[in-house]
Amino acid sequence: MTSSSSPKMILGLQLGNGYGAHGSAWRAAGVDPANYTDFDAQVRYAQAAERGKFAFLFLPDFLAYKADGVQEAPMLTLEPMLTLAAIARATERIGLVATGSTTFNEPYNLARQFKALDVMSHGRAGWNAVTTSDPASAANFGQEIAPRPQRYQRAHETIQITQALWGSWQQDAWIRDTTNARFIDPEKIEAINLQGTYVASRGPLPIPPSEQGQPVVFSAGGGANGLEIAGRYASAVIGAVFTIEDARAQREAVRDAARKAGRNPDEVKFIAGVMPAIAATKRAALDRRVALGDQAAPALVPYLGSMLGLTLDASQIDEPLRPAQLAAARPSPFDPRSPRTLEVAREGWTLRDILAHGVIDYHPTPVGPASVTADHMQEWFEAGACDGFWVSIDVYEDGIDTFVDTVVPLLQERGLFHDDYEGTTLRDHLDAPAQYGLDARLADNAE
Repeated sequence: MTSSSSPKMILGLQLGNGYGAHGSAWRAAGVDPANYTDFDAQVRYAQAAERGKFAFLFLPDFLAYKADGVQEAPMLTLEPMLTLAAIARATERIGLVATGSTTFNEPYNLARQFKALDVMSHGRAGWNAVTTSDPASAANFGQEIAPRPQRYQRAHETIQITQALWGSWQQDAWIRDTTNARFIDPEKIEAINLQGTYVASRGPLPIPPSEQGQPVVFSAGGGANGLEIAGRYASAVIGAVFTIEDARAQREAVRDAARKAGRNPDEVKFIAGVMPAIAATKRAALDRRVALGDQAAPALVPYLGSMLGLTLDASQIDEPLRPAQLAAARPSPFDPRSPRTLEVAREGWTLRDILAHGVIDYHPTPVGPASVTADHMQEWFEAGACDGFWVSIDVYEDGIDTFVDTVVPLLQERGLFHDDYEGTTLRDHLDAPAQYGLDARLADNAE
C-alpha cells in the first residue's frame, strides 16, 4: 500500500478517430461506424475520462491521409483543435492536449489557437510541440522535408516565439474599467519583435492570460534533438517504451536534459504508454482482441516470425509454435517488443492468441482482469519507470468506462491515484510550475 502523501500517478487518455486505438474498432460490436465525424461521440468519451479523474486527453496528429488499407479507419481526429474546442465546452477539469507541428505552422497561428483554447477551457490547454518528417505531409504544404538540423532549429524558434506571444499581454493588462472607459492598460501590452532564421513575429497576441497563465508544453520527440526540446520547454513527455529498464533510461534522459537546461528535473513528467486488454478472465480478454483483429491477424504472422527469428506463415495461425520452433526462436535485436513476444510464445498460446496479447502494439498490453492492468501500472510506477501513463483504449465505446469503473478504483484503493482533482488547470494536474511568456531561465541561452 502506498502512503496517502506519496506522489500519485498522472493519467492521460489517447483520443483519436472516434472509435478506439485498435485499427478495427470501427467495426466492433456496439460502435457506430459513423463516429469518424461525430464530435458528440468525442465529447462523450472525454466526459467518461473526466469521470475517471484523468489529468488530460492527448490528441496525436498527422498532416496527411493515412489508413492501412481498406479495412482500417484513419487513426486520428478530423482536426485536433476543433475537436478540443467542442470538448472544452462540455467538460470542466480534464486537460486538453493537442499535437501541433512546428514545421508547418507559423508561431502566431500556434500561439493564437492554443491560447484561445486555453482561455476557452479556463486554463486546461496543452501543446504537444513536434517536428514533422513525413514527405506526404510536406507535400500537402507544397514543400519538401528540410534536413533534421533545420527542422529542430525552426522548432526552437517556433516554441520560443509562441511562448513570447503568449506573454505579450502582461497578466494585469486587461483592466476592464467601465467607469473610466479603460478596457486595457496599453503600457502592459507590447510587441515581441522576435526574428529567427526560419520564423518571426511582431506581436502582440490579442489574448489575455488564462487561469493557468498560458498553455503547457508537451513533447513526444526522441533522440538527442527531441530530448533538447523536452529538457528546455516541456512539462510532460509522452514516451514509447516496452520495458521498465527502457522506461527508466528514457525518463532519466529527459530529467538530465532538464538539468542541462537549468531546470528542476521534477518539472518534467515522463508519461509511459499502456494499451490494456480488460475482461473478466484472460481468455475473455484475448477473445475480445481476437475478434478485433480477426481479418488483419493472418497478414501479421510473417512479421511475428521475424520478431522471433523464424519463418512463419498464416497456415499455422491457430497452432502454437512447435517444439523445434521454440528451441530455435531468438528475440530480434531490432524490435524491443521481441523479448516479450518470445515470453508469450513459450506459454503455449496459438499464433493468433500471441498476436492478441498485443505483442505488435506500440505500447505494452496487460491482458486479463482489471487487476492485471493495475498491477502493471503499479509495478512501473513504483519502479521509477514513469510519472504516469497515457492510456490507449482499444474500443472507446465501452473500453473507457471499463477502465474508469474497474482499473481506476484499484489504483485509488492502492493509494496510487487521486480520488478527485486537486486543482482546476492542466498545470495543476501536472504539478507544473507557473510560467508566463518565455522561461526566464532559458533567456540567456535563446536560440
